[in-house]
Amino acid sequence: MRHYGILAASTALIATPAMAQDGERPGDHIHGEGQAGIVVTARFVDELDLIAGTSTLAGTELDQSIRPQIGDTLTALPGVSATSFTPGSSRPVLRGFQGERIRVLTDGIGAIDASNTSVDHAVTIDPITAYRIEVLRGPAALLFGSQAIGGAVNVFDRLIPIEVPDEPVHVDAITSYGSAADEWTIAGGVDLPLTSNLVLHVGGSYRESDDLEISGFTLSPELRAEQLEIVAEETEEGNLDEAAEAQELADLRGTVPNSATETWTAGAGLAWIDEWGSIGASVSFYDTVYGIPARPGAEHAHEEGEEEEEGEEEEEGPVTIDLHQVRADLRAEILTGGGFFESIRVRLGYSDYTHTEFEGDEVGTLFLVEGLEGRLEFVQADQDGWRGVIGGQLYVRDFNAIGAEAFVPRNDTEQVGIFTLQEFDFGQLGLELAGRYEHTTVSAPDQAIDRSFDSFSFAGGLHYDFEEEVRIGVNLSRSERAPAAEELFSNGPHIATQAFEIGNPDFTTEKSIGLEAYVRGDVGGVTFALTGFANWFDDFIFDAATGEEEDDLPVFQYFQRDATYYGFEAEIAATLAEVGQFQINADAVADYVRASIDNGGGPVPRIPPFRLRGGLEAVSDNFDARAEVEWAAEQDRVAAFETPTDDFTFVNASVAWRPWGRANGTSLFASVNNIFDVNARRHASFTKDFVPLAGRDFRVGARFSF
Repeated sequence: MRHYGILAASTALIATPAMAQDGERPGDHIHGEGQAGIVVTARFVDELDLIAGTSTLAGTELDQSIRPQIGDTLTALPGVSATSFTPGSSRPVLRGFQGERIRVLTDGIGAIDASNTSVDHAVTIDPITAYRIEVLRGPAALLFGSQAIGGAVNVFDRLIPIEVPDEPVHVDAITSYGSAADEWTIAGGVDLPLTSNLVLHVGGSYRESDDLEISGFTLSPELRAEQLEIVAEETEEGNLDEAAEAQELADLRGTVPNSATETWTAGAGLAWIDEWGSIGASVSFYDTVYGIPARPGAEHAHEEGEEEEEGEEEEEGPVTIDLHQVRADLRAEILTGGGFFESIRVRLGYSDYTHTEFEGDEVGTLFLVEGLEGRLEFVQADQDGWRGVIGGQLYVRDFNAIGAEAFVPRNDTEQVGIFTLQEFDFGQLGLELAGRYEHTTVSAPDQAIDRSFDSFSFAGGLHYDFEEEVRIGVNLSRSERAPAAEELFSNGPHIATQAFEIGNPDFTTEKSIGLEAYVRGDVGGVTFALTGFANWFDDFIFDAATGEEEDDLPVFQYFQRDATYYGFEAEIAATLAEVGQFQINADAVADYVRASIDNGGGPVPRIPPFRLRGGLEAVSDNFDARAEVEWAAEQDRVAAFETPTDDFTFVNASVAWRPWGRANGTSLFASVNNIFDVNARRHASFTKDFVPLAGRDFRVGARFSF
């Protein structure tokens, strides 16, 4: 019998039922066949509904969804889109929120990288090493800090072991290939019990991909029209070389130049797991190099006085990013053995991060981030239906950008928070209350600027359970976040985004009143969930194109206005029939968000359109087959200087075979995405006009556990 640790899977403090598909597979240390809609990460809370929109990706579903970056991995989930800046850089977009309103976490604490600084910066968490990913759409600021005001994504791996295997050595491995980018991936992990309580884990991954293959033209119709106008103008003026260059851009099709990636990770962790609790630590490395596709017409200006050879123009090479992170983590849980608190949890993470933006072989900008984040939680024992947690959180980040094109000055961020979450069970009626206080200081020493912010967030939720497995509920929240250093201090050209970015050091805190209402249940073999939400912001911070140019680059400036978001998420799944060993299921998902700047300010930029997805599948213990259709509507509700995005329809199919059934971690899987090879663009992407989504993509993979 396997000796499981007392260790809770995370510090997330969430446990929400949704639509289950698979039971978790013991022994698979790479991707457990976790229940695809169930989040079980804290024993003291049975069903936390303060964040009504919660989903989990695990098992075979996770295997077939994995892409190089976490954002593109999650887009099939309700309410989730992605920034899709390039295949090497993509963050999640939840309910239309991105950037500083979404936290990407590993086991409850942040990635401690620079991905929140700009959309071109990669997230230093490789999805291939995860066994479960949780997505929390809603006011996650109460749990994870004010930068999660719009939601959070929590990624779980087993770098710090969570169980003692029975075998003398346990090995897990996964490999896959994707045709659209000639993408090869391999990852593996080894768990070695050194004693009956001490476990060593060693793991790593490697991925390499070529330039992304697409359908149709690389440039959007609007950008192609601009280039063709340039062709006509330059031809009329006799500038034939310039005309030929613009014509070449307009005719570019079938590929996204300079979108290749290469990534490797490695790590080792050690944990002591006993009846009194557990303690473990790990060290890990993340290294990636990826290209940044060029924005047509965004010529980059060099410093005045830079000398060029007479009669020659300086030829700039493609922009690439070379990123390195070294990280150390600690996780511990101590069981008290009784009393008001049943356990104490500690989670710490330290990161030393460097990334270099190259123009050809020349260094453009060097980004340096050193950070520390920690959580301390006191988990309350159940007192006749009353349970909860009281905790504190610390976050420290030193950021520096070096180079002539450093668009953000050296800055320091310190954040201290205290929080509590309480749940009261009155039978069919349940009440949840939460509160958080946070003190943040953000300083730019070279500019003699030192800002200090106090943020208060509260939430309350009430739900009622009907006897027929149906729950209805309503949540009300008040969230507040301090502006980030990038929103305060940006002022300069950024070669990777090919934009001139301007912040405002006088910004105040961003405040939001949120309302959610939901119904979900399981009746007669049909599971369903419907959530409606609305957020009213005071002093909402956003960046938008101004229509101006600086250093031959388009200006994107941060503004602070009031704003309103509202929308819904809906999902339903039903068992249609049982044919032999197969269960025939159908499912559908829909999501929509509308966001506006108040007082006639127009739409908020880069808001995903209405989306529908439906699927039909046959599942058994050994074999799964699925076909699905996803339709994204046209997004013509756009901000000033933002282009509309056409609608598109994806048709996808996948199969998976488990030779020894779900109880074993071995499986073979294959899929084809975008079967009809349509040209599609993600409206939430900053680069969608010249970085379309992948064309037809055949993917195969295998996972082994022994």
